[in-house]
Amino acid sequence: MSDHQGARVIPIAGRAGADRSDSDADDRPIEQRIEDAVLAAGQADGEPGEWEQKLAGALAFLRRRVTGDYSVDEFGFDPELSDNVLATMFRPLYKTWFRVETRGLDNVPDTGSALVVANHSGTLPLDAIMTTLALLDHHPAHRHLRMLAADLVFAMPFLAPLARKAGNTLACNADAERLLSTGEIAGVWPEGFKGIGKPFSERYKLQRFGRGGFVSAALRTGAPIIPCSIVGAEEIYPMVGNVKSLARLVGLPYVPVTPTFPLLGLLGMVPLPSKWIIEFGEPVETAHLGAAAADDPMLVFDLTDQIRESIQQTLYKLLMQRRSVFF
Repeated sequence: MSDHQGARVIPIAGRAGADRSDSDADDRPIEQRIEDAVLAAGQADGEPGEWEQKLAGALAFLRRRVTGDYSVDEFGFDPELSDNVLATMFRPLYKTWFRVETRGLDNVPDTGSALVVANHSGTLPLDAIMTTLALLDHHPAHRHLRMLAADLVFAMPFLAPLARKAGNTLACNADAERLLSTGEIAGVWPEGFKGIGKPFSERYKLQRFGRGGFVSAALRTGAPIIPCSIVGAEEIYPMVGNVKSLARLVGLPYVPVTPTFPLLGLLGMVPLPSKWIIEFGEPVETAHLGAAAADDPMLVFDLTDQIRESIQQTLYKLLMQRRSVFF
């Protein structure tokens, strides 16, 4: 076929740089042919441009989702979906809205297991998501943080499958040990709902860390414990009240009242743009203590208290260094 206008004709059936006659059979999926055509168009005048590469990558991702050519682990973690869709949704919050500054990434190992233990706050668990992005985007090894989440997360119809695909699993010793024994980095927020649902007047005051189950899991697997201190999350939804009767009615741990919610309706759910700092502290090694140490309640209690105190003191230090809540 001739083109009297001089435009370049690129057959969809052809790969970049390959010659195919119109009579050649092409049994590749249509998504693959479109993807190759996009790359071929970009290569016509040299290397593919940025937009061609992004479009081809998006088409490749969609093709794998349609054909089922992707994998999940025994917990339901779907790393490709998590990296390309779920994490992408929150990156603007991380980079532009909260302007997260991450410190101490060299304390997180490039390989092998570790247990990240962090303070919890903010009415909604955005601190856990921001910590995950810190390791995924800024750690040299781009490691996935496998969050240990509360039972309530997996009781919600829409949220439960997304949480599984994002790598979350139950905050129990069995799941924590399974993750750590396979060389994963697990993340736990021992304050739980007591931490994220505490009133604004108690900001940056750590709540109880429970019975130290996370310490037992680290001891049994020999994983180092990495204290993580997060400043900024306390101010995104300053909780000044709690409608306890409504919370009991709907089965939630609390129904928050903030200066903007429910007064401004859905607009009141927009978090305030506080300035965040996430600092990963020096690892507390556990391998030398041995798995049997997990059955020593006094040792577990002392180690739990040591981790809690380390996070609390780092919070005080970071608050002193922060110029203001929003800058």
